[in-house]
Amino acid sequence: MNKMPLLTDYDLKGLHLKNRMVMAPLTRSRADNPGKVPTKLHVEYYSQRASAGLIISEGSQVSEMAVGYVNTPGIYSAEQVAGWKDVTSAVHKKGGKIFCQLWHVGRVSHPDFLNGRLPHAPSAINPELNIRTYTGKKPSVTPKEMTIEDIKQTVNDFKDAARNAMEAGFDGVEIHSSNGYLFHQFFVTSANHRADEYGGNVENRTKIFFETIDAIKEVMPENRIGCRFNPSAHGIYGITADKNTIPTYDYLAEKLNSYDLAYVHYSEPFTDVSDVPFAETQIAKRYRKIYKGNLMINSNFNKENGNEIIKSGDADLVSFGKLFLANPDLPQRFELGAEHNEWDKSTFYTPGARGYIDYPFLSK
Repeated sequence: MNKMPLLTDYDLKGLHLKNRMVMAPLTRSRADNPGKVPTKLHVEYYSQRASAGLIISEGSQVSEMAVGYVNTPGIYSAEQVAGWKDVTSAVHKKGGKIFCQLWHVGRVSHPDFLNGRLPHAPSAINPELNIRTYTGKKPSVTPKEMTIEDIKQTVNDFKDAARNAMEAGFDGVEIHSSNGYLFHQFFVTSANHRADEYGGNVENRTKIFFETIDAIKEVMPENRIGCRFNPSAHGIYGITADKNTIPTYDYLAEKLNSYDLAYVHYSEPFTDVSDVPFAETQIAKRYRKIYKGNLMINSNFNKENGNEIIKSGDADLVSFGKLFLANPDLPQRFELGAEHNEWDKSTFYTPGARGYIDYPFLSK
């Protein structure tokens, strides 16, 4: 009997994946310690899900200035590297593969996370969001427009974080260039009003991103670098789409063809954008025609449409978020046609084991 497409193995630039089901990066806020260090809970959580073809870790901030959420782990200190090393060892012991998602939230942070400093961003434009801090939700602030020195430091922070990820035993890294965070802010003209070499035309607005890839590939193989995009984000994360948005992502995809990346990870629209004139409603179909490398797709996929998009050839890999959260043995459930556990939204960002490592496996 032929395997369903999602359960066929895949060669990811020399990294053998046992299936095409990827565990998407999910912020879980379990690093509830002063050093933002992964704990034994993280070890259990990720190793439980090692049956995924590939795990992408939750976003891990590349520096103290990159933090923007409660109790999220970092990848910039020796203690954090040691904590992640325990995670990767446990995942590898179970035959899994795991990438580290490198993260800088930019303007969607708050001074409460930054010792009173203003968040960094391409321009001093308030995203007008409510930020969840340790003492409750607070309005976002007008960020500091990054200087050239700030930009160069940030690029170097990503390079150092990638080096740390390799030391921690990760199989690769994913640059989080999506969902309203720092790189996304540079890409969109609603958030980037700069008049220097990092603003204005598409080459300038994407410059920090390509400088970051070029820096990271100095410390690790280029074919172990992935990146994530959400081209049709609109009215969420403080992002507004306009006539420049899709042409910017087309440019990114075209230019990325000259790199030997592990993959590009796209998200289908998170919200209904059918009436938004500047948005694309079918991301995988569009970028399969432009990007020639491995294409991963995300957002509200299940067994049926996940298999279909692999079968159609519009994507090579499908990432699943909440389904993998609630079903640590998701590939087995797909294979057997078993029912799924329902996720508990109330425990997504709360400390402790509940709603994290206590979702049941199928009965053996």
